[in-house]
Amino acid sequence: MKKALFTLVCLSLVFISCNDNTKEKMVTEDTTVVADTTATEEPEMIEEPMDSIAMQKAWEAYMTPGEPHKMMTEEVGKWNNEMTFWMGPEEEKATSTADIKMIMGGRYQVGNYSGKMMGMDFEGQSTLAYDNASDEYISTWIDNMGTGLGVLRGTYDEATKATTLNGTMVDPMTGKDKQVREVYTIVDENTRRMEMYEIGADGKEVKTMEILMKRA
Repeated sequence: MKKALFTLVCLSLVFISCNDNTKEKMVTEDTTVVADTTATEEPEMIEEPMDSIAMQKAWEAYMTPGEPHKMMTEEVGKWNNEMTFWMGPEEEKATSTADIKMIMGGRYQVGNYSGKMMGMDFEGQSTLAYDNASDEYISTWIDNMGTGLGVLRGTYDEATKATTLNGTMVDPMTGKDKQVREVYTIVDENTRRMEMYEIGADGKEVKTMEILMKRA
């Protein structure tokens, strides 16, 4: 009887041991599968640094004034301006002067304007850049008739001798941006014409200002 009982206990221990080995094998296999899955993940891509010589050449091209900057330099000097405004159906006239200079080694143009407008002293300042990288003109405008900043971007058309710029200005009546378009034409060596248009919510364009500039 004892011998039979001993044999039964031994068989039980063997069965338990087999089960444990099976579990260990399953765990080991599962771990291997997880490890294999992890191993198949794509490695993280490391961005290679830009070639220093190429970077230097790109920056030199970006910072070097070109033909557009030479055209901007041709406007350096003093100008007398005849200004016409359309405030709805009414037309108003004004005069001003402009003193145009190039700054930062001929890279940017700055114009300082002064005169009388609607019985008030008027002063304004424009900046003009030609961005070599984006291949476009960028113009900004501020004046003492407001507290906002106008920013316009555009390109020059050699056929018409005109630069067309589009951008936004804040409408003081609504506090929201309004779409504007400027056309700046080289009439001749000593004459420039600037026309400003506003684009309404209905998509219609209305001319709001024209300035005829004559070299002083």
